[in-house]
Amino acid sequence: MPDTTLTKTRIRAGIWEGVLTGTSGTPALDVLHLEQPIAGVTVAAIPDRPGEFAVQVPIPAELLSEGVQTFLIRNRGTGQTLAHFTIITGVAMEDDVRAELDLLRAELDMLKRAFRRHCLETTM
Repeated sequence: MPDTTLTKTRIRAGIWEGVLTGTSGTPALDVLHLEQPIAGVTVAAIPDRPGEFAVQVPIPAELLSEGVQTFLIRNRGTGQTLAHFTIITGVAMEDDVRAELDLLRAELDMLKRAFRRHCLETTM
């Protein structure tokens, strides 16, 4: 039997969605946030795709607060963690890794221009 995998497809309208493969029968899943279970998780067979299940996890608004919130998705029968997702809220953009990457790109562009200018000036 292949390994059980859960692949995220999207988060839309406050619902995390994914596709579960590599399991026989409809699996029971638990979703935990700070070791507390999340209610309303659904697992349904995908028509015309044997062995694949659509998983939906509602993200309760009351669990979203300042900082990083991590949700674990586990197989209830085995305890195996199949996936996790993280939601970051209220963090200023300058603390975001993407902002740091943009800053590094801008600095690299500035260094490239300065280096090219230096090369032009020293070859004359």
